[in-house]
Amino acid sequence: MLGGATLLMGMLAGLAAFGLAYQEARELQDDTLRQIAVLYGSSGQGSAKSGKQDHRSLSKAWIDPESRITIVHLPNDSRPAWMVDNLAAGFHTVAGQESPLRVFVLIGTFSDSTVVAQPTEFRNEIALNNALRTLVPSLLFIPVVIWLIIHIVRSQLVPVNQLATLLDRQDAEHVSPLPEQKIPREVLPFVHAINRLLVRISQLLGQQRRFIADAAHELRSPLTALSLQVHNIKQADSLTLAREHILPLEAGVERARRLTEQLLDMARIQASVTERSWVDVEGLARELIEEFVPLATARRIDLGLDVLTKLSLFANPESLRLVLGNGLENALKYTPEGGEVTIRLSMDGGDGFIEIIDNGPGIPDSYRKRVFDPFYRMPDTQGNGSGLGLAIAREAALRMGGQITLHDRPDGVGSIFRYQQQVEPQTH
Repeated sequence: MLGGATLLMGMLAGLAAFGLAYQEARELQDDTLRQIAVLYGSSGQGSAKSGKQDHRSLSKAWIDPESRITIVHLPNDSRPAWMVDNLAAGFHTVAGQESPLRVFVLIGTFSDSTVVAQPTEFRNEIALNNALRTLVPSLLFIPVVIWLIIHIVRSQLVPVNQLATLLDRQDAEHVSPLPEQKIPREVLPFVHAINRLLVRISQLLGQQRRFIADAAHELRSPLTALSLQVHNIKQADSLTLAREHILPLEAGVERARRLTEQLLDMARIQASVTERSWVDVEGLARELIEEFVPLATARRIDLGLDVLTKLSLFANPESLRLVLGNGLENALKYTPEGGEVTIRLSMDGGDGFIEIIDNGPGIPDSYRKRVFDPFYRMPDTQGNGSGLGLAIAREAALRMGGQITLHDRPDGVGSIFRYQQQVEPQTH
């Protein structure tokens, strides 16, 4: 493209220079005719007083056979055949016997005329030769410039080709940033972007490896417990003793089922493409309350909804349900019996807020970031949770362009689980 652009611009510049040089050569030849007429006319007038013989000798002195210039002084000289009419002062182009003539007429002080003529084909030949002399350097310059462009671009892109080779040789499981030395300045932002992407990929691979290792560890414990419970049932001597072992076996199966379900949720969120639609958040909140009413009733927890603003979010319905469901489940699980849990909907500026407020023990500041790590549980935490709920909720929130934060309840003991997302204008 650079070579083509250079060729086009060089040709345009060459044609422009050719045209200007050609026109300038023609004007220069006109100036020559004018100067000859002025010089001859002034000399001719002086010689006219001294006699006809002196004028003839002067006429012969001004004849230039090489430039094919003809000089006629009227009325002393005979009128040429091509000068059929009286011509006004100035430049004219008239038809000659062999070819057209460029003529300049100068009217003298004594009403005499000096006529200087030159064939146009000779003038055009001189102008063309002069113009070609300006065009030839441009024609020779264009291929040299194209060769330089190709050579410079190829040499500058050699480091880019080397980076591509280095990138192809990297192990997909262990990516590392590309070197940024000796890279063309125009390409360096792209290399920076690739390196930032490689860093994110490396972090993601590390998280996945840790997740797989933690998942294997978490699954090993309930499966080992289930194996022991089955072994105990086999060793039971009576039906009563076997039934006693069935209860812990049932609890272990439920824990393994719940853990497997959460692992599948996490894998599905990480692998899926989030499809969004408008979600009526109040309707979704009421559905979740109906779903968790049995758990709230069993623990005598007051579960309610506080709608400060009618709220609709452009989000993935299943992901948003997963975010709020995990937050609500944690609040009901860790709020003491007789407590209260409230879902509050509000807006502030261009952001929508969904808050799950409880009066439980809360989460200290030092643990608020770590509780979002997969399989992490705070010390002395009661219950048999797996530590995946908040991690799943955060992953789903990030996929929707929102964020989850944890806060202390300002009016007493408890915590606030807050999901925040920008509210986009609805289009119909």
